[in-house]
Amino acid sequence: MSAIAGPMGRVVDPATMRRVMGRFATGVAVITALDGRGDPHGMTLNSLTSVSLEPPILLVCFNARARTAVAVAESGRFAVSILAARQEPIALRFAGRGEDHFAGLPLTYGEHNVPVVPDALAHLECTVDRSVTAGDHVVVFGAVDRTCDRDGPPLAFLGGRFGDFTSRGHQPQSWFF
Repeated sequence: MSAIAGPMGRVVDPATMRRVMGRFATGVAVITALDGRGDPHGMTLNSLTSVSLEPPILLVCFNARARTAVAVAESGRFAVSILAARQEPIALRFAGRGEDHFAGLPLTYGEHNVPVVPDALAHLECTVDRSVTAGDHVVVFGAVDRTCDRDGPPLAFLGGRFGDFTSRGHQPQSWFF
């Protein structure tokens, strides 16, 4: 393991960074893309963020060596499927490295001819706006071209474990305080 030197010269090793960031609860999504030959690639990730509403832009982070990252770079487009609570097996399927994640899995295709996970809570189809290399990852900003969504409980992730989100029964909060 290599260590990461912070701005104050302190060193944070990768295992510590993973453990600390594991305290941040996230949702779970599958990112899909077609490579230059038209072959589908996909991976599970939880590094997904809405960056802008006008225009709609989101951010995803990939390991720079991931086949899906290469497919996104080649095609210039990708789809995001935000997983429902009961889709943990899909998350695990797409988390495996070096496997054919699509074998035997019925998929639907979006407007960009990019596969999406059926019955996910939401789909977002994106065109790559820009990419930035950051450490061992590539940060991709996607211009959102098309969306669809449905109600249902999301799949959550915390501390290396899948879980459920439990509402406290409050009314939805406005983001504009």
